[in-house]
Amino acid sequence: MVSFFRLILVFLVIGCSNNILGQSENEMVLVTGGSFIPLYGTDSATVVVRDFKMDIYPVTNNDYLEFVKKYPKWKKSKIIRLFSEESYLVKWEDDVTLGINFLPISPVTNVSWFSAKSYCECQGKRLPTVDEWEYAAMADEKLPDARILPEYNQKILTWYEAPKTFENPIGSTFKNYWGIYDLHGLVWEWTLDFNSVLISGESRKDVDKDTNLFCGSAAVGASDLMNYAAFMRYALRGSIKANYTGRNLGFRCVKDVEVLE
Repeated sequence: MVSFFRLILVFLVIGCSNNILGQSENEMVLVTGGSFIPLYGTDSATVVVRDFKMDIYPVTNNDYLEFVKKYPKWKKSKIIRLFSEESYLVKWEDDVTLGINFLPISPVTNVSWFSAKSYCECQGKRLPTVDEWEYAAMADEKLPDARILPEYNQKILTWYEAPKTFENPIGSTFKNYWGIYDLHGLVWEWTLDFNSVLISGESRKDVDKDTNLFCGSAAVGASDLMNYAAFMRYALRGSIKANYTGRNLGFRCVKDVEVLE
């Protein structure tokens, strides 16, 4: 039997697959795959990430404005409540007008997982997985994995304490090793499987692949108990639902890299 959640996902992609919005591939960069031990992992839980492309910047207010114009079902006055809280795009003046203090090139926020997922699919892209996002975000300006540097972790924590960074324009932070901006220091970002560090007795028995977007492995053997910045990210992901929105929660898209056989 087709699950209710799967029916929701089918609804989300209707009207997008044959009507791709045009964004330049130049706005994405290649992240070369590899393996790493995530926060919740141990030496025997190494994660392998394949090559993928990631947006250089988070999706902006202007980007999202063009999206809702093309797909009116995602306008703030028309979105189905099942797919978003009432705070969806709450600071926009109306369906097609940004708030008076909103910069077009600031990251869009107050969007749900459902709407972010649909936006990426209408671009011919998708949301990044938790592992892809964490893999790209390990990098500082010079190293693909800067987690061994105490000062890097502290720098990220300092950003978390800064007020209203979500109002800043994209590109406000550093360009990392992969050529990506703003993975830290601007907004929190949705991932495809944002609750993948949660597990319960019931979810172990669930064989519905859609449910795996929300339930996966457990955070019971953290690889680095001093990595507070990563703990904060995992804690946030574990506390939200797919229809949740937040004034400092945005997103960016990724794209699979074709493998030539």
